[in-house]
Parts: sequence; structure tokens; C-alpha cells
Amino acid sequence: MRIVVTGSLAYDYIMAFPGSFQDHIVPEMLHKLTISFLVDSMRRLRGGVAGNIAYTLALLGERPLVLASAGQDFAEYRGWMEYQGIDTSGIHEVAEDFTASCFINTDRNNNQIVAFYPGAASHSRHLSLEGLGIGPDDLVVISPTDPDAMVRHAAECRRLGVRFVFDPGKQTPRLSGDQILAGMDGATVLVGNDYEFAMMAQATGRKIEELLEAAPLAVVTRGEHGSTIYDQRKGQVHEVPAAPATEVVDPTGAGDAYLGGLVFGLARGLPLPVTGRVASLAASYAIERRGCQEHRYTRAEFAARYERAFGSAPELVDASAVAFVR
Repeated sequence: MRIVVTGSLAYDYIMAFPGSFQDHIVPEMLHKLTISFLVDSMRRLRGGVAGNIAYTLALLGERPLVLASAGQDFAEYRGWMEYQGIDTSGIHEVAEDFTASCFINTDRNNNQIVAFYPGAASHSRHLSLEGLGIGPDDLVVISPTDPDAMVRHAAECRRLGVRFVFDPGKQTPRLSGDQILAGMDGATVLVGNDYEFAMMAQATGRKIEELLEAAPLAVVTRGEHGSTIYDQRKGQVHEVPAAPATEVVDPTGAGDAYLGGLVFGLARGLPLPVTGRVASLAASYAIERRGCQEHRYTRAEFAARYERAFGSAPELVDASAVAFVR
């Protein structure tokens, strides 16, 4: 089975302002706001939903193919992905633009000023799954990127007879009801957090219960409250607890890591309760470090921590014998 991950690639520029933003804002002058903050530090971190999902899959022993667009500044990121065992042959570099970038400035009170530039991500609408040689035995992940690209890739999966996971994620507010329904149509798995499902229901005019029944599998994540997997094929509901975290440093990217673990379990044919727990543990690793791809674990470490958190899972050990070999 080949796993193809579509979605965004981005750089996150993380800055820290030692003071408080509000101390430098004059309320009566908001109509002509001009302000500058001298920051103490800045880090450029690799991110983007597709990059984050693929990173988790690579840690778990898969070699996913990423289909996405990036900019002229992507060379270092591409090298990193290839070193991790990710297939970057589907990444198109746009010479005249920059990789999507998110600039995040956080003050001492954890208030944030954020600017996001989509850059080369807007070119992903021109990328196609056709020609990759994928078929019914493969799995495509459609994650947040340009809305037209998400709709196009769903249509291509239906045309090619390829199973796909649809996760509108952070693009949910931007997607129209018709675009959400088009992305869901024919999906094997529909994924979102509880708030995103509420937004999808509002946009489409459907009840949440109807959305949960629209795909053979639906997964609703609830942060520290765990997640729920709805198996419409067997009429079963699996409640998945959150994996204990050593500390919560940064929740950014946890949902992407969860999806990577979920796809790994589905690709390996693990029982759904085990699959959900693998996803939960992958998410816990992500929140223990600042940045979406700064955590790391060996195959043995992941398996041992799974057993400590959830007990033994012979199916995971059997899958690991194959999946955890680079």
C-alpha cells in the first residue's frame, strides 16, 4: 500500500516578545495603528499539515509520498524530509514565490499576533493525483490546503477508485458547504475535531449525526478529552482516551500527529481501538515539544510507551515487525 499525503507545507516563524502587547497600544489611536515590537528570539520551524502528517508516518516506519507545492526557499526542508524517509517527488517548487509562512509573535501573557502568507500553497490547485500510479490498494490523505485543491483531489480519488481520508481541519471556516460535501463524497474516513464538525454542520445545513454517517469511518477528536471513532460498517463506536503527556508545551501540530498515527493504523489494518490509541500517543509526543516536527522517538520507545499507557497490543507488535523497519 502506498500512502499519499496532500496538504500544505509551511515555515513557522516563532518570535517571543518579553513585554505585553497591551502596554504599547494607545486605544484612542487604533484608527491609525503603527507599532513595532523588538523580539528576544526567533526560530524558523518546519510545519504545514502535510509535512507534519508525513513526519509522523515516517517516524512510525512508513514512506509516505507528499503531493504539495512549496517555494524557492524549500531546499533545506526538502532535504530534511528526505532524511526522515519521506518521498518528496510529488512536491512542486514554485520558483517565483516563497513557501507558505506563518509569523507568530507571542508576548509574556501568551497573547499572539499572527500573520499568515499562503505563498506557494495557492499553486497546489494545479497538482494532480493522476499519473502517480495509485489505485484501490492505496490510501490518500486530503488535508488542509487550497480549497480548490482539496475538492480536486477528492474528485480524482473517486475517479481512480482510491480510498481517501478527508480532513478539512483549519480550512473548515473557509470552505463552502458545497466544497465540504464534495470533499466528503466517497471518503473512506472523515476526520475533524468537535468544533470543526459543528462548523461543517452549520456550513452544509446537515446535522452532526448525518455527517458522522456520511463515511464508513468518522473520527472526532476532543483534545485532552480523547477522541471517538464511529464505525458505520459494523455499527460500533470506539471511545479512545488521550495518551498521558509528560508535559504540555505546545499543542500546535497535535492534530496532525494524531492523523498521522490514525493513517498508520488504518494502513496496517490494526483494530480501530488500537489505531485510535496509536494516534493518541503520536499526538502526545507532539505537544511535549515546541514546534510540529521537533519531537522524535524510536520504534522501541513508541511501543514501550504505548504499553505503559494502554497495555499490551499484540497487533501493534506484529505490525511493528514490518512497519518499523526502514
